[in-house]
Amino acid sequence: MLNETITLADFTLTERPSLINGISDSNLSLIAPLVAYWGYSLFFHIIDTYQLAEKYRIHPPEEVTKRNKASRLVVLRDVLFQHVIQTLVGWVFSLFDKPEYTGDEVYQVYLIKSRFPILPTWICAFWYYYGWSLVRIVLAFGIVDTWQYMLHRLMHVNKALYRRFHSRHHQLYVPYAYGALFNDPVEGFLLDTLGTGIAAIVTCLNAREQLVLFTFSTLKTVDDHCGYALPFDPFQRLFPNNSIYHDIHHQQFGIKTNFSQPFFTFWDVLMDTRYKELDQYREKQKAVTIQKYKEFLHDREVAKAKKREAIYGNAAAPKNEKNEDSKDK
Repeated sequence: MLNETITLADFTLTERPSLINGISDSNLSLIAPLVAYWGYSLFFHIIDTYQLAEKYRIHPPEEVTKRNKASRLVVLRDVLFQHVIQTLVGWVFSLFDKPEYTGDEVYQVYLIKSRFPILPTWICAFWYYYGWSLVRIVLAFGIVDTWQYMLHRLMHVNKALYRRFHSRHHQLYVPYAYGALFNDPVEGFLLDTLGTGIAAIVTCLNAREQLVLFTFSTLKTVDDHCGYALPFDPFQRLFPNNSIYHDIHHQQFGIKTNFSQPFFTFWDVLMDTRYKELDQYREKQKAVTIQKYKEFLHDREVAKAKKREAIYGNAAAPKNEKNEDSKDK
């Protein structure tokens, strides 16, 4: 029984078809982050415009125009330019991608099973199809965090680098979603484009795994700058590095702290750059938000009353008209 020989069926390797016909997985990994960035930003822009989540706003809306030093049009222009650079660099790198093949999945699962016979076959299959990819993507998260922490902190420590490059991003004291990648082009290339690209190369991610890394990173970055502390936001629930955490870094009192981005906070903890009064700030912002929300509700009721008065002459006009009609009858 110990010497039993298992014969596997022959397999033929064929090139893996793309997820979407006519678009290679490599190109999809470049397109998806753009769609994610502007789609998610539009979601928060609608919330901003129609005041759908005032209860969870970190800063009152008037601070966006009062404190921010860059106009929304300038922010839009610079982010679009960064996306052009990001896409061109990604396209050049994609030219060196090797073709991926399929057809040997059963054989690969068998190899795992033969090395770890104690494991059920379904676990071996899960590890092959998803587990190893997940491990490497999370490892890529850590590499992105390490790369960005070191460069980000350097740009704050070195005054020349801060003035020349990083100060541009800090023109937004009150962040909002589509301003997430508002950077000097050089900084945007070094921190975001190059950092994420290096993480993908070091962890040997294939095109579909890169698709997950790039898109997830994009969504997370937008969420960190959204300007809301939403209770059911999965990014803000799963990661300690969230919109409140990063908002502190955009304030004058916290600009020398909370350098970690975009996923974890372990570098701030290890390097003792985590804002010391994080919990107190979070509670303070909740109190401010609640007070502003009450003011918002009051102002909305006042506006409704003025609108009724403009239509009917006074708030009681419709009732008076009904009373007169009943008397006539």
